[in-house]
Amino acid sequence: MGLGITELLIILVIILIIFGAGKLPELGDGIGRGIRNFRKSVKPEEIDVTPRPEDRESPDRRDSGPR
Repeated sequence: MGLGITELLIILVIILIIFGAGKLPELGDGIGRGIRNFRKSVKPEEIDVTPRPEDRESPDRRDSGPR
């Protein structure tokens, strides 16, 4: 019971009437950005565990304290 070709064409014609042919690229771009932002917010962030360059200093430099 999905949407058939006829139903999709009717929906496309209604969208064309409402928004006009000139606004469709802007509308598609906005929908694409919204979907992309939604996916990014739902996907868990990867955590970077590589040590920073300042953390790679020798242990004796860390123990010496500020100069």
